[in-house]
Amino acid sequence: MQDWGMRVLLKLVIDCDADAAWRAVHSPRAVAELYGPLLDLDPLVPGSLPTSWQPGDDVPVQLSALGIVPMGRQLIHMSEWFAKGPQGPVRVFRDSGIPLTGPLASLDVWDHQMAISPAPGDPGKTLWRDRLVIGGPTAPALWPLLWGVWQWRGARIRALAPTWAHDVEPADPA
Repeated sequence: MQDWGMRVLLKLVIDCDADAAWRAVHSPRAVAELYGPLLDLDPLVPGSLPTSWQPGDDVPVQLSALGIVPMGRQLIHMSEWFAKGPQGPVRVFRDSGIPLTGPLASLDVWDHQMAISPAPGDPGKTLWRDRLVIGGPTAPALWPLLWGVWQWRGARIRALAPTWAHDVEPADPA
């Protein structure tokens, strides 16, 4: 990782296991839910959004605020890598695509990485680390906006994480 660019960081412990979180970062539907209803993410070509992101995917999407104000197009380029961590495997999902049009197109660096690993002391929960690095002449002006969007995103990750498990715990009848 180069030392250029401005960063937006999140570090959360979320209420699902690491396997469920890893499945969620690969799901375009789950990713779109993270930004909703603030931003909509739609494929440029109807029906072209994959069911699951795969390494090497290049998917152009259209972003819109509240589903009505066009915010530009973005190329999502997906890759992943793995490392060993003290609590177990660390899996990293990376979007190194780039904004193509709209206000974010003035950025010449877009590097978004999400690291997923079991939470320390609780393998039923996930340590989610999210890092966005942006660069370019407008990065300082866009950083506060993106920081705000990432705070929204963090709140949505926490709220949605329990829904990512395949086997939901039954409600206590008492």
